[in-house]
Amino acid sequence: MGLPRVIQGGMGAGVSGWVLARAVSSLGQLGVVSGTALDSILVRRLQVGDEGGHMRRAIAAFPFPAVGEKVLRRYFNCAGDDAARFRLASMLRAKLTPEREALVILANFVEVFLAKEGHGGVVGINYLEKIQLPTLPSLYGAMLAGVDVVLMGAGIPAQIPEAIDRLSRHAEATISLDVQERGDETFELRFDPALIERTNPAVGAAAMRKPKFLPIVASATLARALLKKAPGGIDGFVVERPVAGGHNAPPRGPQKLSARGEPIYGERDEVDLEQMRGFGVPFWLAGAYATRAKFDEALAAGAHGIQVGTAFAFCEESGLDPALRRRFIERVLHGGGEVFTDPTASPTGFPFKVAALGGTLSESLEYENRPRLCDLGYLRQVYRKADGTLDYRCPSEPVEDYVRKGGKVEDTIGRKCLCNALLTNIGLGQRRADGYEELPMLTSGDDLECVKQHATSDRPWYRARDVIEGLVG
Repeated sequence: MGLPRVIQGGMGAGVSGWVLARAVSSLGQLGVVSGTALDSILVRRLQVGDEGGHMRRAIAAFPFPAVGEKVLRRYFNCAGDDAARFRLASMLRAKLTPEREALVILANFVEVFLAKEGHGGVVGINYLEKIQLPTLPSLYGAMLAGVDVVLMGAGIPAQIPEAIDRLSRHAEATISLDVQERGDETFELRFDPALIERTNPAVGAAAMRKPKFLPIVASATLARALLKKAPGGIDGFVVERPVAGGHNAPPRGPQKLSARGEPIYGERDEVDLEQMRGFGVPFWLAGAYATRAKFDEALAAGAHGIQVGTAFAFCEESGLDPALRRRFIERVLHGGGEVFTDPTASPTGFPFKVAALGGTLSESLEYENRPRLCDLGYLRQVYRKADGTLDYRCPSEPVEDYVRKGGKVEDTIGRKCLCNALLTNIGLGQRRADGYEELPMLTSGDDLECVKQHATSDRPWYRARDVIEGLVG
């Protein structure tokens, strides 16, 4: 197979950043950058001064210099005034302008380029199938930087292998666009590399290595369907249990909630590993496997290895704001660190793990005090209006706006703005014109023992090397 036994999870927006992925890959495992909101992350890093010059160094290596120069002119602030409001890129749409498309390509190139810099290890990038609008230019940007593996979850990514194959040949690629109220109409997203390659024809003449593709699944049924729909395009699976952090697959069958209000998972949600072994492709198990004993258990069950998220999310190299990370670790070490599987927090409708911590949106009062606003829009739903045109709505936006666009008021209850919260998690939160500052909202897997095995009261921190050595060292 040629891929390592340990995959570092692609957590959140910027949590699995290039620093963490490079550290893990340098140690012989599969480091993974999160592909979520990389365009917003890039422009915000530039606006706070690009400490160390890393963004500018990667931009200088981008094969379309005019794109990088334009982005730097628009967003780079050498003074790095982190008290200022961030200038936003326009929200993504089904039809992107050439400039907006180029920013997406550049941002994905930058993150992968930095993660691969200075070592010979393998690097992956993780995308959410639910975030469709930037998928094709994102893939192309990551592939321009030589990404080795593409991982994708939160949906059924059956069309991605063909798109990867076409993009590797600099050919136009398409994927279906999920549109609500579409009737009998079908909609597509298209991306043609030739439109950007006109500024540097040499790029289109050079073949790109095709990365391996690992869908993230929660059932053998989905794995079988993907193998059938994309024959030859699946290089393996990450099999994720519902105890993993971030978005979880919904329970199979009608939703039932526990006394705490969490979705109840049952026997039907247990993955049939015998079937997984029978597919003849490697798989990695994810969700509370971050100990040597669980790693050995996974190998004994026929897995090629494991994916580890939470343990890496709270290590020193992760992109989490250092103060926020240390505060959560100390809470865990003192017996706190409750994690709640929230059935309504995510605009996607998927359950989402929320870690309890004071001063974050995990607290009801903080959530209620936040003015509802959607200005990043990565998790917006696309819907067809009566006149046949497409528009966008988010269950986390102001309720009256969502309802005016045809949404149901009950779908807005409990929804949180993950886009802004996740950027705040990595120290890039927005400061509003009215003085409100966006709050973070941490996510974590249920298994917090993996944090305790590396951090102590005397040493409330640990490094990626500690995690890897605890597993395979």
